Amino acid sequence: MAEKALPTDPKYDQYDFPTTAPEPQSGHPGHTTPEQDAQVYQLRSMLEQEGYTQRLDTLTLLRFLRARKFDVNLAKQMFVHCEKWRKEFGTDNLPATFEYPEKPEVFKYYPQYYHKTDKDGRPIYIEKLGKIDLNAMYKITTSERMLQNLVTEYEKLADPRLPACSRKAGKLLETCCTIMDLKGVGVTSIPSVYGYVRQASEISQNYYPERLGKFYLINAPWGFSSFFNVVKGFLDPVTVKKIHVLGGGYQKELLDQVPAENLPVEFGGSCKCEGGCELSDMGPWQEAEWAREPAWAAKEGADATIENADPGYEKKDAEGQEGVQTSA
Repeated sequence: MAEKALPTDPKYDQYDFPTTAPEPQSGHPGHTTPEQDAQVYQLRSMLEQEGYTQRLDTLTLLRFLRARKFDVNLAKQMFVHCEKWRKEFGTDNLPATFEYPEKPEVFKYYPQYYHKTDKDGRPIYIEKLGKIDLNAMYKITTSERMLQNLVTEYEKLADPRLPACSRKAGKLLETCCTIMDLKGVGVTSIPSVYGYVRQASEISQNYYPERLGKFYLINAPWGFSSFFNVVKGFLDPVTVKKIHVLGGGYQKELLDQVPAENLPVEFGGSCKCEGGCELSDMGPWQEAEWAREPAWAAKEGADATIENADPGYEKKDAEGQEGVQTSA
């Protein structure tokens, strides 16, 4: 399929980063058919008729349509369900208002963080499940606050992380590269880990569709492959193809995807951030050349909202931007 400019709606589409996907996959920005463009318009019109005014930009609607194989009615149902959850959870307010001072203590038991980029320019997201001790963590924080932190980071993935990565890569990046370390997770603890993985997967698939680029499960214990075959039943086949289950000898395959200088030393890379990689939040979103103030930062206090899930900056011509990529 020939590459083309993203058909945009001036009311909702205000991007200051590239809007053409790097790979020519059907239904992805810059690689849509006239019928798919019409489906975006149809979905937006249906949602407007029901009173929705936020997150109706083309990139967002395309993600929901792809997640539902371009069935407009199913995509609409998914979008409406997501908006209901966002309102009940208070999602729009979290990036600007949620504070997590207990993070360093929580991370002693359950590190989960974004750190630099892979070779495709995607943000890297890392989780270490082996140290999870729920009893110890609940003396420091609550399950509700942990979930709020998870959602806050999903929102920050959409803005500012992905836009900054897209600017630096010169192509649209909409997904992330996830590394989930299972070191220390024994077969006996799999059920509790399974419960978390399923919950996190449901949040990701239902409310943040089309955000997974690559997923590496490393240090997988004996028997995990059998367990994963069960988990596959809850995942879309397209998602399953992105998942790589690796044992202790994962370094070569991981370094094929992640530059050594961007991968923490403990995983076979050479990165040693001052103060530790887990708390550094290093990446293009911290670099002045690529970073921009996120839209939610312009809102104040509890009234903070994210409009259209895009940065909302001065609109620029998409063709003049080509010159990007991609949560959990």
